[in-house]
Amino acid sequence: MSNQKIKFGLVGIGNIGNTHLKYLSAMENVTIVGVCDVDKEKADSNAKTYGTKAYYNAIDLLDQSGLDVVIIAVPHYDHPTIAIEAFQRGIHVMCEKPIAVHVNDAKRMIDAYETSKETYPDLQFAIMFQERTLPFYAKLKEIVDSGELGQLTRATWIHTKWFRSQSYYNSGGWRATWAGEGGGILTNQCPHTLDMYQWLFGLPSLISGHAHIGKYHDIEVEDEVTAYFEHANGMIGHLIVTTAELPGTNRLEIVGDTGKLVLENGKLLHYKYPQSMLTFTKETEQKFATWEIEPEEVDVDEDAPNGHHVVTGRLVDRLLGKETDLIAEGPEGLGSLTLANGIMLSSFQKRPVQVPIDGDAFQAHLDELIKSSTFVKQVVTNSTAHEDMSASFGSSK
Repeated sequence: MSNQKIKFGLVGIGNIGNTHLKYLSAMENVTIVGVCDVDKEKADSNAKTYGTKAYYNAIDLLDQSGLDVVIIAVPHYDHPTIAIEAFQRGIHVMCEKPIAVHVNDAKRMIDAYETSKETYPDLQFAIMFQERTLPFYAKLKEIVDSGELGQLTRATWIHTKWFRSQSYYNSGGWRATWAGEGGGILTNQCPHTLDMYQWLFGLPSLISGHAHIGKYHDIEVEDEVTAYFEHANGMIGHLIVTTAELPGTNRLEIVGDTGKLVLENGKLLHYKYPQSMLTFTKETEQKFATWEIEPEEVDVDEDAPNGHHVVTGRLVDRLLGKETDLIAEGPEGLGSLTLANGIMLSSFQKRPVQVPIDGDAFQAHLDELIKSSTFVKQVVTNSTAHEDMSASFGSSK
């Protein structure tokens, strides 16, 4: 193992920022050269804990710490601003999800990256889609990409294991506001689910979204969403999400011409059809039919390494000169954001929208919501300094 150290700096020491600091401090070939937060006490205490220097301004961290990589873990609106400043300095970026609040900002960020690569050709841009490493999702990707299911016809994902209490929403002034967060469940809880959908199936050509604003919580953003997707190859998709259900469901069905996958409760079942479903439909003389198929449980290595440290580890390996794929290249963040913005734009306009979506139309709606907001946020300060974030991370179970 090389003794070269990749120098990391972190901007944003909230709950997820602390998650990054914990695993970074345990990684070989990594040293933390600075932590940054506008809360000076938070920056100082974490700098002491991790034996590094505190910064209170992102530009100072970028200019003074000597870092190679910056991890951006600040509220969503600030992701593009800090990333662009880093790119212009030739500093590698690991950005927390989502890449941005709206597609216009994401494209601005990606354009800045591509422009900076002309000066710094080895510049790296990664995004933290750690759920791609979860064993069940990785296995789904493997099977779908193999073509074993044949032509895909439907994907239905009910993902309601995102319960958040009113207390959660009250715990931060920026949470669940148009001005502070830019949205609700689609912006905060579901970027991984949206990324997984487009990672498995690609982007649809048409989006029809139905978003309910503050239906179950005292918030001004969406907490329940149902979406319908049409793909160019004829496949349709459904997405049902909310932060208001207990115990909640996480069930994904993927139907193809030659088989079906069902993922739920930590089991991946594969229904292997005796013949092509679409051919049978066209050629059978039977008026009614059913196939009694005993599904096979797919073997999944649940102990395979997964999580945030795996995503960052790939970036470290690449920076050490190893030939390796990143878990998610930064520009891939545009896919999940296109779905999120498209669902909301469709809901705002009360009609289906084409993909690529009209980024200007979505941004105009968002700007108007911010401008016209009369919502008064009730903020309750929690005495718990750093909550255990593990319960908030998505799961494929």
